[in-house]
Amino acid sequence: MAGTITLGRDDSGDDHDDGGVATLTLSNPDKLNAFDKPMWHDLIGHLETLEADDTVRVVVMRGGPGSTGARSFSPGADISEFESERNSPEQGAAYGDLMDEGLEGLRSLRHPVLAAIDGPCCGIGLAVALACDLRVCSESSRFGVPVSRLGISMGPTELKLVADVAGGPAALEILLEGRVFGAAEAKDKNLVHRAVPDEDFEAEIAATARRIAAGAPLAATLHKRYVHRLSDPAPLSEVEIAECYRCFGTRDFREGYRAFLDKRKPVFTGR
Repeated sequence: MAGTITLGRDDSGDDHDDGGVATLTLSNPDKLNAFDKPMWHDLIGHLETLEADDTVRVVVMRGGPGSTGARSFSPGADISEFESERNSPEQGAAYGDLMDEGLEGLRSLRHPVLAAIDGPCCGIGLAVALACDLRVCSESSRFGVPVSRLGISMGPTELKLVADVAGGPAALEILLEGRVFGAAEAKDKNLVHRAVPDEDFEAEIAATARRIAAGAPLAATLHKRYVHRLSDPAPLSEVEIAECYRCFGTRDFREGYRAFLDKRKPVFTGR
């Protein structure tokens, strides 16, 4: 049975507090949410839907339960596909293009994306998590890129994600050893922002999503865009600099400072 990625919404409570949270759930239960081709198509389609949705404040990406109830984000690619889908350099490149489209879609999505990692997060599963903006994991989660055991390398886009986040020396350690390691080491290597006790994981994910959703969506979009842009050494253009300051002409700016002065909670509309 093919895997799927489902898109759900949590609009409970105030639309600008607990609401506005979209959830992408990885589901390939018999294979601990290993990524297969249908899941990439699902992801790309859902990202197009999310990009057009002005009511979204934050997207949470997480793994669904395995068929035995085991917790997993994603252990990597579905190896059973390799013979039919990635059995030549040409097939490998075409499949790589599909994965690149999904990874770039996550990175460029205007809404913040939080990876909720509980269980294995390896190979392409790790690359997907690294394409998200924030990563919070449970202490029992496991990480690694053991693809050299399959006789293959990660693709250029995946490699860049690992190198950009972990740094070149740590990336080489991860890739050359192919070792699977725990949450504490993942935190040391900057692969995750926080590792929390298993019993606190769900509460921490919910609290993190609420904190993000409480901020102005236009500000979140600009922060996400320009953190990525400023990693490029090319100077900002006048148009790019002007865009950074356009927030001072928005309704959300006026709402934000007035709410601060009035000692009340702001209600942002993305306008």
